[in-house]
Amino acid sequence: MTIRTILVDDEPLAIQGLELRLQAHDDVEIIEKCMNGREAIRAIKTHKPDLVFLDIQMPGFDGFSVVQGLMEVEPPLFVFCTAYSDHALRAFEAQAVDYLMKPVDESRLGDTLDRVRQRLAEKRGANETEKLKEALAEHAPEAAADLTADGPGGEHASSRFEKLINIKDRGQIFRVDVDTIELIEAAGDYMVIKTGDNSLVLRETMKDLEKRLDPRRFQRVHRSTIVNLDLVKQVKPHTNGECFLVLDSGAQVKVSRSYRDVVARFVH
Repeated sequence: MTIRTILVDDEPLAIQGLELRLQAHDDVEIIEKCMNGREAIRAIKTHKPDLVFLDIQMPGFDGFSVVQGLMEVEPPLFVFCTAYSDHALRAFEAQAVDYLMKPVDESRLGDTLDRVRQRLAEKRGANETEKLKEALAEHAPEAAADLTADGPGGEHASSRFEKLINIKDRGQIFRVDVDTIELIEAAGDYMVIKTGDNSLVLRETMKDLEKRLDPRRFQRVHRSTIVNLDLVKQVKPHTNGECFLVLDSGAQVKVSRSYRDVVARFVH
């Protein structure tokens, strides 16, 4: 899978530096380089790339204006590159895959491209599913109806996930409504389940617990933390493009760099 890529920056040295770092990734093909936002919009509409590395602060037409200028077409994936950290929240609102600080670190760039590959695979998988549904709708309507019901947003998919979790803690069994779970933190082989007014300990791995919870609501924001996105009331940007989630109870949870794309799913 080749990732057709456009680089946009008004500083030639920044483009050269990023181009040099991208040479280590054989599946990235740079198809165009642009020096300003207007050039970028024309190039994106013409070439329809998979990915755009986009500088934020450019004279005249900044990076966010480029995104707005593509509202009438299917946009590519965007990675914002900037020397400033105070645009992080707007980058998430623009549905960016990532937010890289200049000069771009090679290991961070590798992590970003891993997320890009995952997003592209999901997108292509969804496109194939839609083609299958269209074919079934024409030739086998009953099968198409079953596929829709069992899909990611269907009722059958929803019913697979737990609504109540039994937790044996301190010699008692608590039946916890998953709607009340605000935060889950790993502590070795145990999970600490936090609701608004209680904390309970469950002997289970995070991997197994994730399978029991609806991923549309419960998302990992750190390797040892799961958050109920329905109970997030505020997003606070932090240094270096990181951020904190403020929950209904007032608790604050830091989103690690590896999971920042989670924020983009509901800050929109």
